[in-house]
Amino acid sequence: MQKSPRIAIIGAGLGGAAAAVLMQKAGFNVKLYEQASSFSRLGAGIHVGPNVMKILRAMGIEDELNRIGSHPDFWFSRDWRTGEEVARIPLGNYALSHYGASYLTVHRGDFHKLMIDAVAPGVLEYSKKLASVTDRGDMVHMAFEDGSTAEADIVIGADGINSRIRESLLGPELPIYSGYVGHRAVFPIADVKGFQHDLCAKWWSDDRHMMVYFMTSQKDEIYYVTGVPEPDWDISKSWVPSSKDEMRAAFDGWHTGVQSLIEATGEVTKWPFLERNPMPLWSRGRMVLLGDACHPMKPHMAQGAAMAIEDAAMLMRCFKEIGTTDYTAAFALYQANRAERAGKVQLVSHNNTWLRTNENPDWCFGYDVFNVPLLEPVEKAQIA
Repeated sequence: MQKSPRIAIIGAGLGGAAAAVLMQKAGFNVKLYEQASSFSRLGAGIHVGPNVMKILRAMGIEDELNRIGSHPDFWFSRDWRTGEEVARIPLGNYALSHYGASYLTVHRGDFHKLMIDAVAPGVLEYSKKLASVTDRGDMVHMAFEDGSTAEADIVIGADGINSRIRESLLGPELPIYSGYVGHRAVFPIADVKGFQHDLCAKWWSDDRHMMVYFMTSQKDEIYYVTGVPEPDWDISKSWVPSSKDEMRAAFDGWHTGVQSLIEATGEVTKWPFLERNPMPLWSRGRMVLLGDACHPMKPHMAQGAAMAIEDAAMLMRCFKEIGTTDYTAAFALYQANRAERAGKVQLVSHNNTWLRTNENPDWCFGYDVFNVPLLEPVEKAQIA
């Protein structure tokens, strides 16, 4: 009897964890390798739209995420100086009825923990930082920095913007610094004085912004992330400390609502917004990419993690459609059904125009990865 092909996933972030849960539920033989030594509540806030909630439904964690997250009735866009409402995008009950799933905001770490807890025992291995990977034709050999090795029939690179799998496929290349940084801070809403904040709002000026939202169902924890121009960044640093004084300078003259958040800030960090140009290939041989390893983007649509999770679901769907034995055809089908959408989200995120006006977000939130008609790869269509 032929053994089920071994699928290795490198990186247990949101995309990698989603791939592991979905593929184990589909009956595939999967192993998940993570370089960290254990799970920790890292990161800050995250938006989870209806397009992702439908995938979480298939993973069995939708109800729990709905229980712990904050459910804004609207996404507000506001003027930086006056606080005037410039756009109001309906979410809340509208999202449930219109898209068939909710829209929520939550701490990224709490969301990630739900995914990690859904991974079957024995699937996830920690302290496995990939040192090298070699496609030997009949299998892929992986060597880890702890001295251990492993083999797999298929390797999925979910290992982020500095992906070793991407480097193996396309060669070493530093990501592109966008010229913008994000300041991030989380703190109790009780520390904010003198202003009643929307559950989800983005404050805009011509050259910078501040995105603000609650992260728990109790509405007791608030988060902001900024987009501020900064000409240079040391690419060797993934983040640096910031300060309340730096925030005051960056948002001098902004509305009282923004100032109330700055004054409540305790610890604040600063992160570069990094990108890559759309890549010519997503797979080669037995290796394939998803998420930030494949299409890293600015966070301005709040859809970066969503694209990784959608990638994971589509790749699983392609494996079910074609099988894992013909992995080349499965990878081609996967790229054919993800490249255009991920590229569009990348571009809109880069331009930072998302929901600044009263636009219709159906093309993004209404996407259902399990039911969208599959497009044939271009090469197959030409042969036919």
